[in-house]
Amino acid sequence: MQGLVDSFWRAAAYCLHPRVIALSLLPLAIGGVLVFGLMFFFWEGAIASVRATLESWRLIESLLQWLDTFGLQSFRSALAAIVVLAGVLPVVILLSLLLVALCMTPAIVQLVAQRRFPLLEKKRGGTLLQSVGASLGATLVALVLLLLSMPLWLIPPLVMVLPPLIWGWLAYRVFGFDVLAEHASADERRAILKEQRLPLLIIGVICGYLGAAPSLIWAFSAMAIVFAPFLVLVAIWLYTLVFAFSTAWFAHYALAALQARRAAEPVAESAVLIES
Repeated sequence: MQGLVDSFWRAAAYCLHPRVIALSLLPLAIGGVLVFGLMFFFWEGAIASVRATLESWRLIESLLQWLDTFGLQSFRSALAAIVVLAGVLPVVILLSLLLVALCMTPAIVQLVAQRRFPLLEKKRGGTLLQSVGASLGATLVALVLLLLSMPLWLIPPLVMVLPPLIWGWLAYRVFGFDVLAEHASADERRAILKEQRLPLLIIGVICGYLGAAPSLIWAFSAMAIVFAPFLVLVAIWLYTLVFAFSTAWFAHYALAALQARRAAEPVAESAVLIES
């Protein structure tokens, strides 16, 4: 527990580092261009299509007609926009996660290693291709889990539990691999991910709950829907900062575990020699 708390505060301090703040602008630029471009060309069409689909369902149409009697005709467009946003936000989160893993994680790990673990040997047990493969594989599994669990989100307690658990597992799989790829051997990485699975999952789940915070920008008012394309850019930057913090937290904890493991190896070898 002490290691978790110590690495938490260290990661929070690193997020204020000018280099980390500057690095966060690259995922923002890439993700912003992609998402804003798609929303610019397809936003109105997507809302119209979803609205037509909703109105074709008798139950939804009956509800909308009932709301019309209270002067809430604008809720038709608002409901369609909410549905479209519900589909866009998971894509934004996953895009931000992958961009941070590819664009920021190596630099953050290098910064942590240089300042805190300068003598830690680099055994390079993971390649960029393996990192991309692991990230994409875990992302696909997380998407499937999210889709399968969506009906359970209608149960109030589960909607506060299941998505953060899935995001936490995804962060554990992605960042757990990436932060150890440069310094740990393949055997060391597998051993640490197995031995430290619970603490790393705890870090991932906490970061999953932190990742829910940027979604609150949509709850302030109905005007959030009007400015949705611009607020998506804000959401991307906030998600980028959350995932950058997650990277720093994973890096501090995992590299400290790697250093402790290597420091204990000579002691274990000496004990074996004495017994023999």
